[in-house]
Amino acid sequence: MHIHVLGAAAGGGFPQWNCNCPNCDGLRKGTIKATKRSQSSICISGNGIDWVLFNASPDVLQQIQDFAPLQPGRNIRDSGIQAIVLIDAQIDHTTGLFMLREGKVKREIYCTDMVYEDLTSGNQILNILGHYCGINRHDVPIDGAQSFEIPNVPNLRFTAVALKSAAPPYSPHRNDPHPGDTIGVLIEEISTGKKCWYSPGLGEIEPHLPPLMSQADCIMVDGTFWTNTEMIDMGLMTKTARSIGHNPQSGEGGMIEKLNEFGTDKKVRKILIHINNTNPILRDDSAERAILNENQIEVAYDGMDIIL
Repeated sequence: MHIHVLGAAAGGGFPQWNCNCPNCDGLRKGTIKATKRSQSSICISGNGIDWVLFNASPDVLQQIQDFAPLQPGRNIRDSGIQAIVLIDAQIDHTTGLFMLREGKVKREIYCTDMVYEDLTSGNQILNILGHYCGINRHDVPIDGAQSFEIPNVPNLRFTAVALKSAAPPYSPHRNDPHPGDTIGVLIEEISTGKKCWYSPGLGEIEPHLPPLMSQADCIMVDGTFWTNTEMIDMGLMTKTARSIGHNPQSGEGGMIEKLNEFGTDKKVRKILIHINNTNPILRDDSAERAILNENQIEVAYDGMDIIL
């Protein structure tokens, strides 16, 4: 299985266009040791030719330009992207669909009922695509008991489960969460049995998740914030990380503590993705990055390749 990180940052990217936090200011001025990152998305293939795109970020066009296997190579109009799986309906995970509107081949979209509802009501992006390329929408089961495969993407099997989270601000049920607003996915390469767990939005390790996550040879999870009060401390927000659906890395019950529960019986790569521009782990030489290194937790970056 080939996993390619197209973008590793949270919404807004790094540096964020309107942010002057120490990280963004330092990256622009070249005074910190860090690397720019686009908004989070990955693609996965079981044969190196046919790819599943997970989320379509606003940066998708540049991400495709930076990764040759997704570019046209067989016909005059073509793409290595055979299907798109939407983890949620957030702006930073769906706006790129507008950029993929050209052509006459319908986009194969895999999403939950709740995501489909949001993207045809509060944000009607899927309806709008109907006036361009069109879409074929496929339901994603979220009980963890049913797996699904994607035609034209050989050798991969997917198992999705609902995660505790909030719908986007534009959602008609923003203040009334439903199962399926956000999902985590276990991806299996059928021929080898290798598995990757992917959940860029993860506010809590709920009881139904460890049985799935413990199967994975690679765990890619939410790396948005270092502390629960990161945005409050910087004067950028009045809400905690957990209250907006992100489990911070540090502190009791944080992602570091939870990730250390996995890989006790086999070697497991643990990778943080969807990293907010304020997070000190973006600095290669920060004390926080050193703590991650000590715990054998990696920080995703654009262009990162994972081969399982």
